[in-house]
Formats: sequence, structure tokens, C-alpha cells
Amino acid sequence: MLKIAWAACYNHPLDNRHRFPMVKYDLVPGKLIDEGTIRSDQLFTPGPVAEALILTTHHPDYWAKLKTGKLSPNEIRRTGFPYSPELIDRERTIMQGTVDAALWALENQVGFNVSGGTHHAFTDKGEGFCLLNDIGIAANHLRHQGLVNKILVVDLDVHQGNGTAEIFRQDPRVFTFSMHGAKNFPMEKAESDLDVALPDHMEDRAYLDLLDYHLNSLLETVEPDFIFYQAGVDILASDQLGRLDLSREGCKARDEMVLKACKKNSIPLAVSMGGGYSRQIEDIVEAHANTFRLAQEVFF
Repeated sequence: MLKIAWAACYNHPLDNRHRFPMVKYDLVPGKLIDEGTIRSDQLFTPGPVAEALILTTHHPDYWAKLKTGKLSPNEIRRTGFPYSPELIDRERTIMQGTVDAALWALENQVGFNVSGGTHHAFTDKGEGFCLLNDIGIAANHLRHQGLVNKILVVDLDVHQGNGTAEIFRQDPRVFTFSMHGAKNFPMEKAESDLDVALPDHMEDRAYLDLLDYHLNSLLETVEPDFIFYQAGVDILASDQLGRLDLSREGCKARDEMVLKACKKNSIPLAVSMGGGYSRQIEDIVEAHANTFRLAQEVFF
């Protein structure tokens, strides 16, 4: 059964610039339930992640400043969010959601977090709407518990997974793969184990051919026994920040490629949803909903 970690939308007052990208976290599960793709009992709300798990990935000084509200104005500005204790509480819930999704995937081959994908959070700083790194924390938990040997991170958000790359830059047991817009944020890229930088306005066929090549190559060479998938939908042509020109059908085909590869090779898969900033919220919700629909079809 498909199980989905869900943290309700951040309830602290936000201006429209901050509120808009977050409403999808409530709209996507609502749509999936209304259309019958999932039942409400397939959603679960995680508790806050333990500090010990945070500290497997993030520097103690950074976490101390984050939890006590002592980030500098510049550090707060880099995150993109106004600081509040409620924001940190929600962030901890998101982190545990990906941990729980990963544990579920070990038993049932796939697990989802309806949020997450906070790949711009470094060991010692946050940026780009990311304060803590959920894939980093969940991957470290699996490793430290001896549950996996080799992890592959497949990051297909339009923005490079710079924080994840930094976290695992010296860890041979976690291979980071990021396929992202060359001219997009962050302007100063980190170094993943494999970076595939894409030109502006790339369309479906070229994108899918490139992904097919690299994904199959990595499955053969890395031989992962677990995959974390960052499934941002900001690759859409409609995205205000994306700079690529994929259709909704192309985005769906991307997800299908990743999901079917994991199913075929019996590799457990944890999915975090990542970014999406189209002007029409329906474009974002539909593209994310397709990922869940495909998982239901492919795995169950």
C-alpha cells in the first residue's frame, strides 16, 4: 500500500510570496483522496525528528542557532522565509516524514513525503526555502542503522541539489546525481558526484533521452540498494523559475522512468516532492499528483 507522510501547511502568517508555493502541500493530498487515487488512511502525520538525527547531518552550532532563533538577518534572508518557531517545528516534521517514508520503502519498495526535497540545506546553513536537509538526514539514518550499503540520490528538481552534494561530498556510500538548469539557482554550484547541467528551454524528448542514458548508466555502475528521488516539478515550461520547457506529459514520463527503473531492479525508493512555481496552482498540483498516481500504478 502506498503510504504518504504529510505535514499540514505551515500555519504562521505569511505574505503571498511565501504562502503560494506552500499551499500545494495541502492541495495535492486532497486531490488524490477526492479522485480516489488514495484513501485518507494512507496519509500519516509524522512527529518531529529527533535532535540526534538532525545532528547526524547538520553542524551543532547551526542547529543551535536555528532552534533558538539566533540566525543572523543575513542567514534568515538566505533561507527565503521569515523566521518563526512554527517554521522550525514544521521543518522537523518534514524531516521525520522522509525518514519514515524511507523506512516504509525498505519494507514495501516505495514511500512518499508529500513535502520535503529540501536539497539547498547544507551542513551549516540554509538557503532557497530549505533549512534542514531531509534526504541527508534520512540517508544518514539508514546508513547509521546498517539498513543499506549504497545510496543513490536522484535529484531532478530544476535547481541543483547543492546542499545534498555538500553533505555527502566525502561519503563514498552516497552517490549524488543532480540534473538541473545550468543557468538557474544556485548561481554558484556545489559538486555532486554527477552533475548534468541543462541548457535553457530544453524540451521533453531531449530531456528524457538524457535522463534515460544517465539513470541506466548509474544503476549499472553505482549498484545502489536504495534510491532517494527529489521529484521537483519546476522543470515545467509553465514554471516561473524553471527556464526549461517540459510539458506536463514530459514531467510525468520522467517520473515514470524513475519509478519503473526502481521497480524493475527491486530498489527501494523514497520520494520527496521538491519545487514547483507555476503561476497557475493547478499546473503544480497536477504535476505532483501524477507522481503519486504513477506510484500507485507501478508498485501496487
